[in-house]
Amino acid sequence: MAFPLGPTELIIILVIVVLLFGGSRLAGLGKSTGRALKEFKEETSGLRKSDEDKADADKPAPDARTTAELDAKSADVRAAEPTNAELRKDA
Repeated sequence: MAFPLGPTELIIILVIVVLLFGGSRLAGLGKSTGRALKEFKEETSGLRKSDEDKADADKPAPDARTTAELDAKSADVRAAEPTNAELRKDA
């Protein structure tokens, strides 16, 4: 570390800051900083939720198929099954 600050140095810095700005001004600064952080967290969580909702809406359900896909599969199955005439010829 370039400037190791011990507890004594931190206390001296805190006393100087309180003397320069005053206790009430620091309290107001802390309060406004807390509000800003709270708003920031709410907005970021709101963005995450909206992104997750959009991602969920864009994905089709795992077993959702279009009618074209189902028709194509049923045609493939019908083509693979032998007809009655073909069964009679083999017998």
